[in-house]
Amino acid sequence: MKRPVWMSILIFGVIPGIFAGIQAAAYVLAWLGQKLFDGGGYLANMLTLMLVVVMVLATLLVLAERKWSALMQDRVGPNVARLPIPGLSKNPLFGLPHVAADVLKMLFKEDLVPSKVSRLMFELGPVLAFAPAFALFAVVPAGPAINWDGIRVPMVVAEPDFGILYLFAIASLAVYGTSLAGWASNNKFALLGGVRASSQMISYEVGLGLSLVGLFLAFGSVQLGALADAQTQYLWKLGDGAFDLGLPAWGIFLQPYGFILFFAAASAETKRAPFDVPEGESEIIGYFVEYSGMKFGLFMISEFVEVVVLSGVITVLFLGGWHLPVGDAWLTAKLTAVHPLLYGTVAATLFWLKVVTLCYVQMAVRWTMPRFRYDQIQALGWKILFPLGLVNLFLTGALVLIDPSLRLLAVVGLLQIGLLAALTAAAGPKKKADTALAHGGHGHDAHPAAPAAAAHH
Repeated sequence: MKRPVWMSILIFGVIPGIFAGIQAAAYVLAWLGQKLFDGGGYLANMLTLMLVVVMVLATLLVLAERKWSALMQDRVGPNVARLPIPGLSKNPLFGLPHVAADVLKMLFKEDLVPSKVSRLMFELGPVLAFAPAFALFAVVPAGPAINWDGIRVPMVVAEPDFGILYLFAIASLAVYGTSLAGWASNNKFALLGGVRASSQMISYEVGLGLSLVGLFLAFGSVQLGALADAQTQYLWKLGDGAFDLGLPAWGIFLQPYGFILFFAAASAETKRAPFDVPEGESEIIGYFVEYSGMKFGLFMISEFVEVVVLSGVITVLFLGGWHLPVGDAWLTAKLTAVHPLLYGTVAATLFWLKVVTLCYVQMAVRWTMPRFRYDQIQALGWKILFPLGLVNLFLTGALVLIDPSLRLLAVVGLLQIGLLAALTAAAGPKKKADTALAHGGHGHDAHPAAPAAAAHH
């Protein structure tokens, strides 16, 4: 189906423009905060990045997923809600009124609490599910730190030396919310969902950590900002001209298996299909079956916040963060010469465009793959992710010791990418004969008289 003109304009014009405007305002507020007192910029980033960008993007992903799933399943999608405004009451506005309808419904819907629940734990469950997911973005840099009038203006909420370790520590707390919600609800179906969430966490958590150790060995740091800047170096550079061109040391080139392992394990962290066994509505209803109103809304929005956080972390670790694959140094020099704010705005906008693209990929996976059984998830974690993580770790350590320039590691990484591409192509669509047999036919010999009959009629 041909894409409408307005959709192309929205994708390539409006969305980057919105992110550019938000990021320019975020840098200005961070600069003003740093001028007022040391650390004021971090406080301003907490308001702009986390409360505005992450929350608004997660809220819009609710609508985006419904629209995308409708497109994949050949449905109309959300278009019933209307704004009670003359001239717009008959316009669906691409489904945007559904966002306001969902938010208002969550806020004003009656909060029903079963009579035999553990009240404190029941109230604490949604908070422990949402707060860790929301706090994860605190260490994810959304853009470069710029020097504006002698003031260093960061674009991150916190810059601890233990960066990614904070991410692992806070992410492991999210399971308490699901477990408490299932246990405190005094409902057997909810309890089963909480138990499934705990068993799922045990199976993927080790693989999640191992998938990144190779990246730490390659770059020698666990701080996200330092990892992003380390990927600006070129493994092989063409020419010595002003425009830098070559193969950058992006994490996905050095650690392709690490990227796949981390993406799979982190997708299980979001508890979304194909890893949504804790809330499999066709089997056990879910660990938040007894929750209503805004408490249910916290469980739902926490999943989409995790999608944004996961996309941000993958962008920083494996896709160069806010850096371009080619011409990055040239563009940085040109934009900084005009004004540091211009460079920061463009770089941060590039970061958010990568994040949005990865959010789209996660939605495509969510509506493509069927749900795993809980035993399949445990087998994936312990029999596939964990052994491959160990092999990747030992192989990376050996290659870094042999060649500290990382070129040998990049050669092996490119070979791994080629192998994955070959395996993917080999597992492509079956032949037409196999397809006909799968549908009950007899290959090329099925119904030989059909073409002649059709021609006769």
